Amino acid sequence: MHDPILSLMIFIPLVGAALVLLLPSGAHNQIRWTAVAVSVPPLLLAVRLLGGFQPDHGFQFVQRAAWIPAFGIDYFVGVDGISITMIVLTALLCFICMIASFGIETGVKGYYALFLLLETGMLGVFCALDFFLFFVFWEMMLLPMYFLIGIWGGPRREYAAIKFFLYTLLGSVLMLVTILYLYFASEPHSFDMTRLGELVATRIPMNVQVLLWVALFVGFAIKIPAFPFHTWLPDAHVEAPTAISVILAGVLLKMGTYGILRINYGILPAATLAPFWHGQSVAFWLLAALGTLNIVYGAVCAMAQTDLKKLVAYSSISHMGYVMLGMAAFTPQGINGAVLQMFNHGTVTAMLFLLVGVIYDRAHHRQIEGFGGLASIMPVYTGVTGLAFFAAMGLPGLSAFISEVLVLLGAWRVYPGLTVVGASAVVLTAGYLLWTLQRMYLGKPNEKYLGLPEINGRELFTLVPLGAIVLFLGVYPTAILNLQSPALLRLNDRVRAAAGAPAGPVAARVAVVRDAG
Repeated sequence: MHDPILSLMIFIPLVGAALVLLLPSGAHNQIRWTAVAVSVPPLLLAVRLLGGFQPDHGFQFVQRAAWIPAFGIDYFVGVDGISITMIVLTALLCFICMIASFGIETGVKGYYALFLLLETGMLGVFCALDFFLFFVFWEMMLLPMYFLIGIWGGPRREYAAIKFFLYTLLGSVLMLVTILYLYFASEPHSFDMTRLGELVATRIPMNVQVLLWVALFVGFAIKIPAFPFHTWLPDAHVEAPTAISVILAGVLLKMGTYGILRINYGILPAATLAPFWHGQSVAFWLLAALGTLNIVYGAVCAMAQTDLKKLVAYSSISHMGYVMLGMAAFTPQGINGAVLQMFNHGTVTAMLFLLVGVIYDRAHHRQIEGFGGLASIMPVYTGVTGLAFFAAMGLPGLSAFISEVLVLLGAWRVYPGLTVVGASAVVLTAGYLLWTLQRMYLGKPNEKYLGLPEINGRELFTLVPLGAIVLFLGVYPTAILNLQSPALLRLNDRVRAAAGAPAGPVAARVAVVRDAG
């Protein structure tokens, strides 16, 4: 019997969007609370998903039905250890962002309807196991995000929205061409992501597989965003409303690295390990080099920013570099650290963008030099900001520390030189965050802002759950590692088996990861 839990999670927001559109345009509070109510069931279902998930099994909660049978297209969804944490993160952040969006005063109905449509697309991407269905959900996210930035964004919102749209569309075109090639190369023709790799393994020459791998990689690298495809991100973040910035950094960036794991590694495993130099994989060298560049480049750019939101945007580029480096290492510690960093970065960066929104709503600007002494004016706000800043620095005892350390442990075994460079960037991260903390929150207060109101209950409600997760995973990261490790190690075995490399016992590597955690 098929369990409909994933389908309910995916489509309840879509039904909610239709319900919101039926409400009177002027009933702003009714629209807001309806959207919040609609975002609760996916979150509760995500909790139920966690409770019933068995890490040692493969895909679970699977639902499959013929959708367009003439072309072998199925409605096929399921979850494994690679996707479950992303599903939970998406449901949590969407619920939080519905509440964080209460400050939206114009076009409230359209805003919340588009946001709920966006939630359906995001959850669908992480659940889809049919490549055609995956692409449909991937494209479903594009239009709502374009309008959410272009209508409700800042002064340069049209430019930022068009730039985001064009970059993402380029990635989509590359992905579509690859999907079609893989479909027609398979025998029988199939979009089944769980079998497609086996169906095309012997039917596509290795040089073509490498080209397909690169085309997919560029499409996903735009989303990460990896250098040099990153230029859309700072503009989109600065112009987007606060809640949309949270979704961009917390969820959408992870879709790039998730796509590489699920599709590049899963469907084209032989191309993933195709030798380049001294037996090293060209794909892994590309990922490792770009990941290290992201870490350093993002940190240096963040240090140069005068706009707090732009600083956080560049810090996202830097921290996503750790995910790429860990994926490139493809060791037990590295790959687990990378996927753990995807989740941790989502919670920490969400906190940072929400905190930027709090101060912007009061002062109506984000210039770092325009503040000073906020700790004496808004002590509670400052305390929460300190927690988020220290988490972003990777302070021991907070969640990002263990994921970054696992990445560096795993990468050292394969890329010691790049690992030294990546680890050294921790100093830059501490530099720009502590310097910002000093300029904005310490010292003599700016008399212009002596009357700024303290952070309110609604704003704290959006931040406290994220802060609790940051603290909990900083002490007990095994809660996530136990969920994802078996699936990642099965992926490791599958990729190495396709390339004829030794895989080794899964149980032994699980023990290594748990000991490291």
